[in-house]
Amino acid sequence: MRSDQPEGTEVNGNPSLELDGFVGRSAELSRLARALDTSRLVTVTGPGGIGKSRLAARVASGRCAPWGRVELAAVRDPEFVDYAVVEALGLTDHTTRLPRETLLAHLAGRRLLLVLDGFEHLVDACAALVVDLLGKVPGLAVLAVGRRPLAVSGEQVFALGPLSEDEAAELFRERAGRHGVATAGGDPHVRELCRRLDGIPLAIELAAGRLGALSPGQLLERLDDRFRLLTGGGRDALPRHRTLRTAIGWSHELCTPGERLLWSRLSVFAGQFDLEAAEYVCSGGGLHADDVLDVLSALLAQSVVTREETATGVRYRMLDTVRAYGAEWLEATGDAVRLRRRHRDWYVGLATWCELEWFSPRQNEVAARIEAELPNLRCALEYCLTEPDGAELGLHLAGSLWFCWVGCGRLSEGRHWLERSVELEPGHEPARLKALWVLGHVAILQGDTVPALAALQECREEAERSANPTAVAYAEHRTGCLALVSDDMPRAERLLRSSLARYQEIGELNSNVLMAQVELAMARAFLGDLPDAVRLCQDVRQVCEDHGERWARSYALYVLAYAAWSEGDAARARELLTDCLACAHAFHDLLGSVLSIELLALVTVTEGDPAEAAVLQGAAASLWPSVGLPLFGSVHYDAPHERCEATARERLGDQRYEECVRQGRSLGRDAAVSRALRRTRPLEGLPAPRGSVRHARVTLDMQQPAASPTRKGGETAG
Repeated sequence: MRSDQPEGTEVNGNPSLELDGFVGRSAELSRLARALDTSRLVTVTGPGGIGKSRLAARVASGRCAPWGRVELAAVRDPEFVDYAVVEALGLTDHTTRLPRETLLAHLAGRRLLLVLDGFEHLVDACAALVVDLLGKVPGLAVLAVGRRPLAVSGEQVFALGPLSEDEAAELFRERAGRHGVATAGGDPHVRELCRRLDGIPLAIELAAGRLGALSPGQLLERLDDRFRLLTGGGRDALPRHRTLRTAIGWSHELCTPGERLLWSRLSVFAGQFDLEAAEYVCSGGGLHADDVLDVLSALLAQSVVTREETATGVRYRMLDTVRAYGAEWLEATGDAVRLRRRHRDWYVGLATWCELEWFSPRQNEVAARIEAELPNLRCALEYCLTEPDGAELGLHLAGSLWFCWVGCGRLSEGRHWLERSVELEPGHEPARLKALWVLGHVAILQGDTVPALAALQECREEAERSANPTAVAYAEHRTGCLALVSDDMPRAERLLRSSLARYQEIGELNSNVLMAQVELAMARAFLGDLPDAVRLCQDVRQVCEDHGERWARSYALYVLAYAAWSEGDAARARELLTDCLACAHAFHDLLGSVLSIELLALVTVTEGDPAEAAVLQGAAASLWPSVGLPLFGSVHYDAPHERCEATARERLGDQRYEECVRQGRSLGRDAAVSRALRRTRPLEGLPAPRGSVRHARVTLDMQQPAASPTRKGGETAG
């Protein structure tokens, strides 16, 4: 959770959760709010479609404390529960810490209401997480939402019942109005229909979605026929979960054959999907791709599918209960394997396309798209890595997503998939070689040197044996990067120059190649040749601007900013760093952000404001613990901090300096960046992607002594 998060707001919004049109439930809202006042763990239970998620979100949004919602319906693997919580809270961590450790570190000393929504298929993993977090984070409360309790000590169960007769009728009228149909307030057919549907909101909404073709009386007649068929006329014996299933089945029966077919096929998607994906994955075998939009629109009109406006455009989803019904039908048709393979193929293709587009003006769009598609990409990865013939595609997919693991700050998850993929049977080159060098890269950025070297050495040896010059170049490049961050500048320069020559020989040009040139510039600067470093980075900057690339460009700007500062042009250095930091923060790049803030602090003290410089150093200190690379004590990477601290302490005195540092430590990431950019309000309008780019370590040697106590304090501050 961000420490600068305002009180009473959601930590990480979820546009798919519809709160407008929330009808009734005033008594339940009050009771649930009181339950949360007396218990740190409240679980809202009830059958599917009863309105648990909306009630929980409404109660959470009305409380005077930060809250975060974790949507678990699309999470298939219990191992990813912790990842899902980290992601939902917007946390970025590039160390080798497990997600649970990251959660505990970031939640320590903070207040938060955590809403875990849709946990019933992950109950054991969620129960273990909740017990651990509540036991170690006193300021945390959990509002769980599922069809059954977590069954842990201290849990207060809140069983949600159906809508009252008046509330159900009001919901029906409200949803009917959305479909352009007006219903009379006292229509007896409406009231009887709502009684037949047991006041279950989802069942009522599905019924209202049919008003374009049927009147309330006709709906009631058809629904009565369905109930008699399933229950033999014994209406009183029908449980509510069976009522919902009956309503869904009844809605399914009213669909055309094409609508039923698409309904079943859409069940292969995890979470949201877009029209292009639906057209590819769901077409064939009786449904032409050109007809998918019309059929999808019909399902949308019937409330089987919902439409959502997102940062990446219009997307669709089915509620989990509706999706599960479609999945049963898909299995019954015998077409499930074919659909899962088409789903896998689409997302392998999407990842391949996004990797190419990463080196283009669409870099932000690619990051946002990958963010939106992560549930489906995970599903595709899992399918590849568990199917007998999927190993090669799994290696290809895990390796192609390097820009997601590195450029969008998902090192821990990336390492999970990469390690699983390379542990499969040998062979499948060049996909395996690519997965190996990406694994080495990720491990370097996490500061895990031994596994990094092992992966890169295996990659190079196998690449040389199989005469794969591309893999040799990447393995050499990443080994040079490791030498750079280990302060071995002569070796770093040799390896980086050699890799750049190899890239040129094979015609490789992308963000990785440009980063190799920036890293070479670092090595040259560390070795005392700043003019050569500037020349190299000016070239990188030009190539980036020609291709619309922003990620590698930001690191080149960092080096150029240091050069400007060293030449006495503080104004120019600030201008370059402002651009660099804004870009790094847009990608949630922890390393780029913290290095930029450290250098901005040095520029600030040079400009004559030691107090503000100390505040910025404190802000940077709060970010360092989440950076994986072990840069503390590096003669080269600690230099900006050491020089700034020495000057600020001399001008302020120890007591005032420490006060300013403490002030900076209290800032969250957004507030720290706003402060560094000299903005009085938090940044707005940032691109959608989250995560961080921990690529080249770009700090230049300013010939200062080893790490200070203040910096070491920052290492343990989070």
